[in-house]
Amino acid sequence: MGVEGTPPVVVVGASAGGVEALREFVGHLPADFPGCVLVVLHMPPTAASALPRILARSGSLPVRGASEGAPLEPGTILVGVPDQHLVVLPDSVTLTRGPTENGHRPAIDVLFRSAARHHAGRVTAVVLSGSLDDGAAGMVAVRCRGGHGIVQDFDEAPYAGMPAAAAAAATVEVLPIARIPARLVEVMAAAPDPPADNAAGLIARETDVSDLDPDELHDPERPGTPAGLGCPSCGGALFQIDEATLVRFRCRVGHAWSPESLLEQQTLALESALWRAIRSLEEKVALATDLADRAKGRGSLHSAARFAGTASDAKGAAEVVRRLVDTLGAESTPLPGTEERAVDEG
Repeated sequence: MGVEGTPPVVVVGASAGGVEALREFVGHLPADFPGCVLVVLHMPPTAASALPRILARSGSLPVRGASEGAPLEPGTILVGVPDQHLVVLPDSVTLTRGPTENGHRPAIDVLFRSAARHHAGRVTAVVLSGSLDDGAAGMVAVRCRGGHGIVQDFDEAPYAGMPAAAAAAATVEVLPIARIPARLVEVMAAAPDPPADNAAGLIARETDVSDLDPDELHDPERPGTPAGLGCPSCGGALFQIDEATLVRFRCRVGHAWSPESLLEQQTLALESALWRAIRSLEEKVALATDLADRAKGRGSLHSAARFAGTASDAKGAAEVVRRLVDTLGAESTPLPGTEERAVDEG
């Protein structure tokens, strides 16, 4: 249920190229900004994030890392912290270690979806620079609940994948960063009253999974239909969820995947399997070569030739697999947020 006096909520998601985008965004927010801004930047789970300090130097609004129970206050910026989802409640936030979404925790979609559940038309979702399609599912949830959507101009974003995916999945405005804060003020001025009821159905169920609600986690009925695919995180069966124009996936224990992120993880898993195959083949070469040398030393030339042939075949197979790895590497997409680590940790 909405809480009277709670400010409008702005949820912002970014990944690759996101630190500079967030710095510019925060730098344009006015000192009297009427909303509460919640930010998730995809980040390594074990790193201490310097993002609150970076953003605090970039603008006039107070910035702090999100903490359990932090209230939603106007003119403040709360930043998601490593390895914990940032989940929006009616008048505050909570931090959870719920299942990862697209391999991330905190995840943009969790932030957007939970804000949409509790604040409906008083939410504006902003997707900034990032690769792949994170944020698209969350944007759909925001728009389905009557909230507003804005994405960074594709030509301006260093990585346009996320803004473009969100725009393809839902009706949004496409704006350069410098114009987004003023547009947010306009949108918030027309924001409706807090909703009388929380969202039900899919948005509520998926938010409860992220919040580790035991009733939802143990419910044998999972949303979606069997997809015939395995979850890269746990190996469990994935269920396909069709929402608006978007297709996505979630496993029995709650790991969630958008199509592009799932494809990327499958590529990484395949490469890992190929490297294991190369290791096994190289070990076979080493063992067969040693056996050939020993047989030759004993004068068993027939056995030596047989072992040498085995080593040659294994070496040839290893080269074939190496070429496959090289082909995969040439076509792979950079992992979201990896180039942000030096900036975020420095």
